[in-house]
Amino acid sequence: MTPTGFSSSITNLMAGLIILLSPLQSRAEASATKRVITLAGAEAVIAAAKEFASHSGWSGVIAVTDPSGVLVSMERMDDASVPAGVTIAPGKARTAALFRKPSGDLENAVNGQRPAAATAGDFVMMQGGLPIMQNGEIIGAIGVSADTPDHDLAIARAGAAAVH
Repeated sequence: MTPTGFSSSITNLMAGLIILLSPLQSRAEASATKRVITLAGAEAVIAAAKEFASHSGWSGVIAVTDPSGVLVSMERMDDASVPAGVTIAPGKARTAALFRKPSGDLENAVNGQRPAAATAGDFVMMQGGLPIMQNGEIIGAIGVSADTPDHDLAIARAGAAAVH
């Protein structure tokens, strides 16, 4: 191959790479503008949930994840009634984040017309996990493990409502 032919091949290769990588660059730029809950935001969600739980006379574990289900922050309140809550609460949040819906929807599916949902993998299909929304976009999720499904859901709603 002559130097001129080599140069032409490199130019063609570079042009092809630019064309191939252009969609990746667009996705990277789009993801750079995607909102994700911050540590301060997660702590505010937990504080609101904890305040509601304390005022109601309940205690438990409250976890917040990012939209990918990765734990951002978690707190185990004094006298948390379910020791397994340190595993269950983040699992509920992860489930809500990854399915983009309340974790209780999966519980309802398993108990209703979709029992095969129980085979979905490592998810917690119980009430108490909710996506955290901001301006119509999921920025994270909250999971609560206290004492009853109704209490878990109420505490999670109070925490998620802290995001404006």
